Amino acid sequence: MMTQSPSPRWMRSVLLAAGLYNILWGAFAVLFPGAIFSWLDMPQPNYPQFWQCIGMIVGVYGIGYAIAAFDPARHWPIVLVGFLGKVMGPLGMVQALWTGQLPWGFALNCVTNDLIWWVPFALILKHAWVQYQSEGDDAHLPAESSLLADAQTTGGMSLAELSQQQPVLLVFLRHSGCTFCREALADLSTGRAKIEKNGTKLAIVHMSTAESFAAFTASYGLSDVPAVSDPERRLYRGLGLRRGKLAQLLGFSVWWRGTESFFAGHHPGALDGDGTQMPGVFLLQNGRVVRRFIHDNAAQRPDYAALSLAPA
Repeated sequence: MMTQSPSPRWMRSVLLAAGLYNILWGAFAVLFPGAIFSWLDMPQPNYPQFWQCIGMIVGVYGIGYAIAAFDPARHWPIVLVGFLGKVMGPLGMVQALWTGQLPWGFALNCVTNDLIWWVPFALILKHAWVQYQSEGDDAHLPAESSLLADAQTTGGMSLAELSQQQPVLLVFLRHSGCTFCREALADLSTGRAKIEKNGTKLAIVHMSTAESFAAFTASYGLSDVPAVSDPERRLYRGLGLRRGKLAQLLGFSVWWRGTESFFAGHHPGALDGDGTQMPGVFLLQNGRVVRRFIHDNAAQRPDYAALSLAPA
């Protein structure tokens, strides 16, 4: 099991404070829906029930923040939804203030409800992302040779056994819904003859079930290629393939290449596996890794034929 460091104490305090504030503000809006309008000399709303409904929603958010306080990194979706609301709310407020639909005094409500929480909520989300990227202590994973010996392919042989017969080009894919995963399969289908001409056998590691992956690769003519299903990513991690950073997954070059890949016909599908997992290519020989290609970003396109050449 991967271990993660506990969240800093201040994050728990911030979320508890946010929860308490939301509950109190929501209760006040429900019990006294016209109070804030009286203080600002604004006309009373024709339907105070709408304001009470807003108070109820804000109060329920408070309960969510209190729950998230017990483990901020684990409950990041609650923090994210709250953060998005706290960003979008002021945007609407600026428009209403600019057009004179609301008095400037109403902006104080936006400061306490939204603006003061931007930085701490953003830092909590950053912490959750770092924790998610962290693979913890991989010291418990077996050595590469043991992992290759244990990894059974769809043909019944292990990767180590296959590599004893001839070199194996082992391609680790991203999740099957990724446009670059589909592009990689198309490239492998096109380049398979060159790979095999080099005396190398192709094998694939993926995160789907064996059945769904076989059906998926059939359209690329690769259903007969030995494959290893690794949904827990033990083989990925054991050979040094990590989760990608934001720039590796969503950088400009990735978007640009993704657009090219899309118009080339490699359309994305449903997420099937860890969407942040990075791919890689390894050449195996006699039960060990003799060549590695670690992607710099998710869009990098390897020369599989060149990588399949066994070293002299």
